[in-house]
Amino acid sequence: MALPERYLPLLDAAHRGDPAALDRLLQVCQPDIRRYAQRSCLISDVDDAVQEALLVLSRRLSSVRALAAFSGWLFKVVQRECRRLGRRMLDYDPYDDERAERWLAAHDDAALKLELVNTLESLPRDYLEIILLRDFEEYSIAEIAEALGLSTAAAKSRLHRARAMAREYLVG
Repeated sequence: MALPERYLPLLDAAHRGDPAALDRLLQVCQPDIRRYAQRSCLISDVDDAVQEALLVLSRRLSSVRALAAFSGWLFKVVQRECRRLGRRMLDYDPYDDERAERWLAAHDDAALKLELVNTLESLPRDYLEIILLRDFEEYSIAEIAEALGLSTAAAKSRLHRARAMAREYLVG
């Protein structure tokens, strides 16, 4: 979620403690929080994750040091809440490393190659491009950022999201 520029004064006012600005910010962010939760949670946990993320946002916004990092911080809040709810309710963790290892051990090389090709083909173009540059062409993050016209932080973020999506496709 990149907060539109017109909301930056609202974010700043909420960060400084203005209760009316915080209330408006919660309203503005709720649809994005819901979208994040729908991607990261079990469907039965979406509403709970949204409510918990809004609560964390209202309580901890003042602890965000760099407002430019707000959207990344908020995404992590939602992701953490989804993981917590999933572990608690169904002993489910979408980023379970042991499950990934078991999945890898159960497939031979040919099956893994086919799964990898299918995974890469399923990715949106921007995500495919960044994975190919980093993991196949072995570009550094700085080189990727320059090649794609992104900031280093944006390149890291896109790579992280691309890998998460690929992992979800493969293991999920």
